[in-house]
Amino acid sequence: MQNSKLQLKIQKFLSKAVPLWMVLLIVLNSTLIMGIIQYYLMKQELDKNIRQLAKTTQTPQQLAQILKQEVVPQKGYVTSLKWKDLGKRLVETGAIDKKKYEEIFTQNVDGGDHMKYMDGNWEENIAINEQNARFMVNTFWALGLVNKSKVLDEGPMRGEGIETGNMASTAGWTLGSKPAMELYSSSPTIPLTAEQQELVKKIAQNVFRPCCGNSTYFPDCNHGMAALGYIEWAIYNGLSEDQIYKDLLAFNSFWFPQNYVEMAVYFDKQNIKWKDLDPKLALSASYSSAQGVQRIKQAIQSVPGVSGSGGGCGV
Repeated sequence: MQNSKLQLKIQKFLSKAVPLWMVLLIVLNSTLIMGIIQYYLMKQELDKNIRQLAKTTQTPQQLAQILKQEVVPQKGYVTSLKWKDLGKRLVETGAIDKKKYEEIFTQNVDGGDHMKYMDGNWEENIAINEQNARFMVNTFWALGLVNKSKVLDEGPMRGEGIETGNMASTAGWTLGSKPAMELYSSSPTIPLTAEQQELVKKIAQNVFRPCCGNSTYFPDCNHGMAALGYIEWAIYNGLSEDQIYKDLLAFNSFWFPQNYVEMAVYFDKQNIKWKDLDPKLALSASYSSAQGVQRIKQAIQSVPGVSGSGGGCGV
């Protein structure tokens, strides 16, 4: 009898409607409890990640060395262009004197037989690395200087008040069999159409180098003239604009390794990896001019542990 009365009371209680305020209270309490649980779970995960980050975070020196292998990899950078008979053409025009070249770039001096490219027709891909960076800047300097070019004939190099023959890219060239100004824009070593010449100009205006504030359109030093020569050879062989910018960024990186490793650090701090960086942006005045690299250096307070050759403006 007692059990029957108890069951009846329970049934009556359950049959009554639960007040709305009680439902809301239950829901709110449940949400609060779940929120607290999630907070502690997230905190545990965050603490775990922080501990893991502390184990893997690199010192400035370590970070610089890691990024250096991305910017100027030990294996070098290989372009899709072939040497073909480029060296032979440069010798034939007098832009390169083989004997003078041999005195600097003899076999095995830096681990490579560079002089072979001065004869014959080579189907090897043009590549740049830490060892041959000097050879590359000189060879394309010769091309940029001698090749008939609207950039040289109509650009800032022939501007009012400019003494063309006194520039580092002209007066500094001593490895030809003719005087530099006799070589200057003198030979259609690689003949370009009017349309191709305009494309050369367009790209040259967008490419800067850390040694000065001028674009390749004003190639008053060896690196500017070398970049001009590479642009001409690339366009002559049908490379796309995007690929030319990518190649030139690699060339600049090997010619100015300190500056471009610092640039990699600068963008890394903005969560932009070197491989994802737009080469055209990197080569712009904002980042690759003398003013641009100085701004980057100030922003990151320099990077220790990086060294390399190729930054000088002489042969």
